Amino acid sequence: MKLDKFMWTREPNDFKIKDNTVEITTKPNTDLWQRTYYHFRNDNAPVYQRETEEKYFSFAVKTEFNDSHQRFDQCGIVLYLDSENWLKASVEYENEDFQHLGSVVTNHGYSDWATTVIDADVKSMWYRLSRREDDYCIECSKDGIHYEQMRVCHLYEGNAKIKFGIYACSPENSSFKAVFSNMEMMECQWKAHDGQQPDQN
Repeated sequence: MKLDKFMWTREPNDFKIKDNTVEITTKPNTDLWQRTYYHFRNDNAPVYQRETEEKYFSFAVKTEFNDSHQRFDQCGIVLYLDSENWLKASVEYENEDFQHLGSVVTNHGYSDWATTVIDADVKSMWYRLSRREDDYCIECSKDGIHYEQMRVCHLYEGNAKIKFGIYACSPENSSFKAVFSNMEMMECQWKAHDGQQPDQN
């Protein structure tokens, strides 16, 4: 996937782009979060994205984070519209024993956070973001072949032109190198629902 259509929202001080691989070295005290539970608003993580009006597609990327080491160090996939409307998925370092594989969806200025615990020795993860109009599916994979659903969600402002791509940040006093590769945009891999029919009024 060519990266010539990608653009920075908050360009990091330290990054490299070569052969369709992106390396970001995070700055301390960078994050994406809005209000919920903590009451604070953090909106300073670097985001590297491209625009599309395509209503049905999937985007996949491999992330590597070999030297993440401080609580909440993270890198992953993102769809960032503005400070109050976005989604992200990543592995967030917690301690020497475990990490959180999770996702955040922010609608109209309020974030949620859904996670599961994974081993601390996991240092790479694939993600796939799929769009069906203003609904989205986030999946993860250990090998880039077999994906598992993380969540299905709705973005209230995500029904027209959007931006999607990658991000990395260190919410606490930390810095690490995040590596992104194997980025690919493809036909939507999230197929139309064929199960229970809607309620009849």
